[in-house]
Amino acid sequence: MRRSSFILAAALAAFSSVASAKSTLTIYTYESFTSEWGPGPKVKEAFETVCDCTVDYVSLPDGVALLTRLKMEGGATKADIVLGLDTNLIEEAKATGLFADHGIDTSAVTIPGGFSDPVFVPYDYGHFAVIYDTQALKDPPRSLKELVEGDPDEKIVLEDPRTSTPGLGFLFWMRSVYGDAAPDAWKKLQKRILTVTPGWSEAYGLFTKGEAPMVLSYVTSPAYHMIAENDDRYQALEFAEGHPIQIEVAAMTKTGKPDLARRFLQFMISPAFQDIIPQTNWMLPAAPTSSPLDPVFGKLVQPKITLAVSPAESAAHRKAYIDEWLAATSGD
Repeated sequence: MRRSSFILAAALAAFSSVASAKSTLTIYTYESFTSEWGPGPKVKEAFETVCDCTVDYVSLPDGVALLTRLKMEGGATKADIVLGLDTNLIEEAKATGLFADHGIDTSAVTIPGGFSDPVFVPYDYGHFAVIYDTQALKDPPRSLKELVEGDPDEKIVLEDPRTSTPGLGFLFWMRSVYGDAAPDAWKKLQKRILTVTPGWSEAYGLFTKGEAPMVLSYVTSPAYHMIAENDDRYQALEFAEGHPIQIEVAAMTKTGKPDLARRFLQFMISPAFQDIIPQTNWMLPAAPTSSPLDPVFGKLVQPKITLAVSPAESAAHRKAYIDEWLAATSGD
């Protein structure tokens, strides 16, 4: 009897061990994605209900920091999925040799201008914009030129292009508009910059605390305040020169769990994931949702001019433009 009990106990323990050894999908992403108000918790819940797995997030400040972390880890990375790079980083990411072709059907993707890549799958997009406080700034700039040359007492918070995808987007925005005259433009703008933060969350937090009347963010950012707070105080400025578009992407690593990772990428462009994006990541969905977006999204600034930088151009010039920015804003 004791021996039978022992065998039964051992069998139950073994079953419990197998049950608890559920596959874990490790996703490297950025902090605002995994925050309690971001899409991460809902995405985790939705995918875990269909995957018989556990989703584990590793959070870093922003997209550029993700790429830096991957370069440091190399083939020893624990990431199955990297979510949060954008099109300014994908060529550099591919050059690491860490990513595998996804091999999934991405025909559901509906990015303006189109997007197709064998490695990276988009999950949202949005235009960069300067957001301003309508109660603090009565005559805001209406162009990048007016921002650069405006009143130095009216400050803006920017993100660091070395660690932040919005910061990198603004770097290319300046270059797209000013070309080789960008260093001089940076020197003029420096007088209006309150501070440069490592990532978007810090910058936007300073802005909403009233530390500065302007911040670099997204055309879609006011939707959060209008929907979640019923407040239209914070609005995006449409600049005459146009706005860069950011397409955020995810990819699977060569060292991860290919079947589970591929399943997540396919899930990512399904309505179950895309429904979560607009009112948690406050970006536009990259694929169809199950129902129309809140009407507030139709009231947002709709940029007439989209400034696009190709992934190859970004990879070729990112370091040089960062060095240019550092030299121009060093105060020497």
